[in-house]
Amino acid sequence: MTSAELSTTFEQGGAPSGVPTTITQGSRTKGGIGESTLRPDGTLKVTGEFAYSSDMWHEDMLWGHILRSTVAHAEILSIDTSQALATPGVHAVMTYDDLPTDVKNYGLEIQDTPVLAHGKVRHHGEPVAIVAADHPETARRAAAKIKVDYRELPVVTDEASALAPDAILVHEDRTDHHAAHVPHPNIVHRQPIVRGDVTSARERADVIVEGEYHFGMQDQAFLGPESGLAVPAEDGGVDLYIATQWLHADLRQIAPVLGLPEDKVRMTLAGVGGAFGGREDLSMQIHACLLALRTGKPVKIVYNRFESFFGHVHRHPAKLYYEHGATKDGRLTHVKCRIVLDGGAYASSSPAVVGNASSLGVGPYVVDDVDIEAIALYTNNPPCGAMRGFGAVQACFAYEAQMDKLAKRLGMDPVEFRQRNAMSQGAVMPTGQVVDSPAPVAELLRRVKAMPLPPERQWESSEGADVRQLPGGLSNTTHGEGVVRGVGYAVGIKNVGFSEGFDDYSTAKVRMEVVAGEPVATVHTAMAEVGQGGVTVHAQIARTELGVAQVTIHPADTQVGSAGSTSASRQTYVTGGAVKHACELVREKVLELGRRRFGSYHPAWATAELLLEGGKVVTDGGEVLADLVDVLGDEVVEIEREWRHRPTEPFDLRTGQGNGHVQYSFAAHRAVVEIDTELGLVKVIELACAQDVGKALNPLSVTGQIQGGTTQGLGIAVMEEIVVDPKTAKVKNPSFTDYLIPTILDTPTIPVDVLELADDHAPYGLRGVGEAPTLSSTPAVLAAVRNATGLELNRTPVRPEHLTGTA
Repeated sequence: MTSAELSTTFEQGGAPSGVPTTITQGSRTKGGIGESTLRPDGTLKVTGEFAYSSDMWHEDMLWGHILRSTVAHAEILSIDTSQALATPGVHAVMTYDDLPTDVKNYGLEIQDTPVLAHGKVRHHGEPVAIVAADHPETARRAAAKIKVDYRELPVVTDEASALAPDAILVHEDRTDHHAAHVPHPNIVHRQPIVRGDVTSARERADVIVEGEYHFGMQDQAFLGPESGLAVPAEDGGVDLYIATQWLHADLRQIAPVLGLPEDKVRMTLAGVGGAFGGREDLSMQIHACLLALRTGKPVKIVYNRFESFFGHVHRHPAKLYYEHGATKDGRLTHVKCRIVLDGGAYASSSPAVVGNASSLGVGPYVVDDVDIEAIALYTNNPPCGAMRGFGAVQACFAYEAQMDKLAKRLGMDPVEFRQRNAMSQGAVMPTGQVVDSPAPVAELLRRVKAMPLPPERQWESSEGADVRQLPGGLSNTTHGEGVVRGVGYAVGIKNVGFSEGFDDYSTAKVRMEVVAGEPVATVHTAMAEVGQGGVTVHAQIARTELGVAQVTIHPADTQVGSAGSTSASRQTYVTGGAVKHACELVREKVLELGRRRFGSYHPAWATAELLLEGGKVVTDGGEVLADLVDVLGDEVVEIEREWRHRPTEPFDLRTGQGNGHVQYSFAAHRAVVEIDTELGLVKVIELACAQDVGKALNPLSVTGQIQGGTTQGLGIAVMEEIVVDPKTAKVKNPSFTDYLIPTILDTPTIPVDVLELADDHAPYGLRGVGEAPTLSSTPAVLAAVRNATGLELNRTPVRPEHLTGTA
């Protein structure tokens, strides 16, 4: 499995022929920024030919399997592996006692997650032992023979049990840096945001509304299960081919557990079948490497769907308490809220999720007086961490419901009320940060409201109703009787990139040379391509900056500097910025070569603004000075550079003040639903979206991101929820039989209106796209359901029993 075999080459338009005196529009570089170039992996994926990590193979590999706890909280009294070891075909069985170093925990920020359980288990499905065998079924059968003697303990499952004075501590001896700043050991992190004076602002309010909201636990539900292949190397190291979101963060956690220097743990990105935050944390990476080093053979691990539900973090379920005040003319006076996120048994990225939920907890509105508290709890529920929208999703669901309540109490149109309070450029966030780039909140609402509504359905016809278009769909439960329509609106604000002082950077290596008579650029980053289309954009940037038709994307691996995580809507901004920066430096070196070789032949080499376009060096007026092939000759120009966005700073732990975010993104939705009120069935007819993207580097991909994020928001609105038994903390529905995600028949028409208001601080003026539509789609659907039914509906997902009064 060589780099050459994994590399991807992009060509657009072929090599230019001839050398015109002036470059023409037709000979400019095609496939650059602003064009909807096709994804190179698109055809392979839809035809089933793309190689995912689960497709990897080594001729003498073993198969790994993980034994997981069957209880949520228990002491481990003993583990007997003798029968498993005696199973024919088994090469290794490992427990906590077999780990090779004193480093036995890992974690993104807080290293509190055991590689294998020791002393106790803290959640249902926690890894207890690992097995390597010559066949996957042999590994499974052997793992089933491991005898674990548990003494079950009471479980912590909610806010009341976690924060009681005599609460059981999920982690008895905390030493992480958050521990000193929280009022209870079962609080992972706490972030208040205090600005102005809510008490006095209350007196100015003519109307005050309150609400308690419940947000369910959502799974990322990526279709490619966790999988990877670890190959032991002759130098005592290991080569790991893995589907992940952040190669270098994995490396930092893996190497200490293995007792190896980082340069002996070589990681290469394998084909990723979706992520959405669920691959930020480690899953089977360390387990595969441990077994490979123990057996001296390659080891492959592939989760089935049941294992996948236990093998990655989920979206935090939340309970949110809100109070909003407004004057009779529709101006917000204050917001007071408490956001309680269930982080589950281990920290994962809960501290950062708390930071987002609190700092974005008011929404895209101007409010001078705020009092916000956000906390994440340790419980014995499944661990929760990153998922698309990352804390802002839960808050948006609640504050948008509150905005509708206020509008109704004031007798105002809900869109007009939002527009009256909408922030714009120059507004001040509750954290004190000034929004210094476009914030077209009112315009997005105007645009989404102005979109034509879908026509009213005619249920009665000579041929009868098309059941596919009815609530309940092909279940054929209704033929249109008692079906009512509702329309709802919502808007949200999401940060882009890593925040709160995190050193958010990316690295790009760009190479330019002549290959087979053509100028070729090679782009090498460690960016995880998880389906977002980053490799497409990187090629577009290289064509735009270097004027070449052919761009090769080197496989993502740890042989180049970190690209950070494919999360937080940051990759196009940060790794795209790194690619752009490296390309600009390469271009300058190429132009310097040209000046040395041809400068004496034409004064424009010294006096004009020079560009690379269509495989040539041209002036800004379009005059051709030389072919790139002639400028480069046998020279190879290669540059590797890190690139950073503007710095951020931590939020004050008492007041929450600080310039914590580098960029904000905004999206608005209008949902149209039809509901059978007798059966409680919901059909979302349309989910229109308007979003500002700064600059659409690839318009087709931008639209796809918005529609994808919208669909995930639809899922949590009406169907998706991991159900955890409150008495045992066991997951009740770890399968796609019982955990429902939207299919093509559930997905409505999603018209998209894209604004391009440039952020001057960002490369090409772009704005992160992928997360914002996940925020506002969920509350828009719930607003439409409320509009149709008149019910308050303060939880998501909404179920039939909530609509029929049988809950």
